[in-house]
Amino acid sequence: MQSRIDIQKAVPAAFQAMLGLEAYARRAWHAEPLLLGLVKMRASQINGCAYCIDMHSKDARAHGETEQRLYALNAWKETPFFSDRERAALLWTEAITLISDAGAPDPIYDEVRKCFTEEELMNLTLAIVAINGWNRLCIGFRAIPGDYEPKTVDSYFAKGAPESLASHELVTP
Repeated sequence: MQSRIDIQKAVPAAFQAMLGLEAYARRAWHAEPLLLGLVKMRASQINGCAYCIDMHSKDARAHGETEQRLYALNAWKETPFFSDRERAALLWTEAITLISDAGAPDPIYDEVRKCFTEEELMNLTLAIVAINGWNRLCIGFRAIPGDYEPKTVDSYFAKGAPESLASHELVTP
């Protein structure tokens, strides 16, 4: 497999715009990195993005996520391993990621609102939009999984994105 396009170099302004959304989403969930990691992993599983699954499983472990929960994520509804808030976030992740299937049905929205304020739900939705965007870029342009090593998110965004970063070193999706 070979990458098709270096998404950072092809249209740098577009890449920077995606970084902006990603940075906002990460700041919004700074207190709950495990929840954000679950959301990113679940959307990436649904979309079949190998690059992002590789990246976010490594990041999740680096933030203290357990192997048991990562392995069970694909069947989260059938396990007792997730809190009510995490379950609501995963439910919303599936609804938004698969939005063409059924929209965002009122019963799902009502369930999710029990665990999230309006602001939190907006931020959660933006995080889901961001990972779905990254998934589409990585799948469409064949980002190669496997070489990613977890980096400190805070230091990455404090310094800004490097001007030249090979696709396999991408730390944003």
